[in-house]
Amino acid sequence: MPRPTSFPAQLPHLLVERAVTAALDEDLGLAGDLTSQATLSLSATATAILSAREPGIIAGLDLAAAAFRLVGAGVTFTAQVTDGSRIAAGGVVATVAGPARLVMSAERVALNFLNHLSGIATLTRTYADAVEGTNARICDTRKTIPGMRAFQKYAVRCGGGSNHRYSLDDAILIKDNHIAVAGSVTAAYQAAATFAGHLVAIEIEVTSLAELDEALAAGARIVLLDNMDNATLADAVALNAGRARLEASGNVKLDRVRSIAETGVDFISTSQITMGAKPLDLGLDVTIGG
Repeated sequence: MPRPTSFPAQLPHLLVERAVTAALDEDLGLAGDLTSQATLSLSATATAILSAREPGIIAGLDLAAAAFRLVGAGVTFTAQVTDGSRIAAGGVVATVAGPARLVMSAERVALNFLNHLSGIATLTRTYADAVEGTNARICDTRKTIPGMRAFQKYAVRCGGGSNHRYSLDDAILIKDNHIAVAGSVTAAYQAAATFAGHLVAIEIEVTSLAELDEALAAGARIVLLDNMDNATLADAVALNAGRARLEASGNVKLDRVRSIAETGVDFISTSQITMGAKPLDLGLDVTIGG
């Protein structure tokens, strides 16, 4: 049965404004773009085409648009595609026009966001395509670049993936070290269940079938199966018998993800899609006029 189509992801406007403003401040410093000031007249105008030099999935258009808008008055950014779109090599992503100095000053900030986030979306789509037809969903983790988490997780959604928790206050995830200090799987889970509000999700990590059995007996409804081989994952799915949602994590690489999905787990989380993605090669080709 096909999954329902979800609405497109969207970034909060204020989050975009703050991030892009900080990036422009970092790049322009106290004196602005010295190269453009030294070589381009105030009256010079520029038109530019932002295009893909390789195929991929686009993510980060709002950030790129904000870079050109915030750098100064008079620059227009016209997107030709939407975030989440698949683009071929040579495909036009957007057109830009306006005062040449401003276009050149915002170019790198816009491309830095677009290249990085489109790379994440593209790799996520590759992982999602690899498990197509199974029950499993590809999820990210909290392994993100500091300050970029919201944007990287947004790019994962653009690529067809799902988001794990955003932060430590987003949900309860009981890991092996929590269990070690608490004394047992049962003790850790019961303490969390007593503490949590009725809308707070609780997931517990297990490393063996015995721990899974204990977690299920304690009432766990979301269980992370950590670093298990495929045979053990399949045994875990059988032991679970539909009682909890199961997430496979640890050593998840593209060449193995399909076989993990075929064990019957519900989710597969991997840091590869945020920390191992190669930036998508996008470029801005400018014509100077005026």
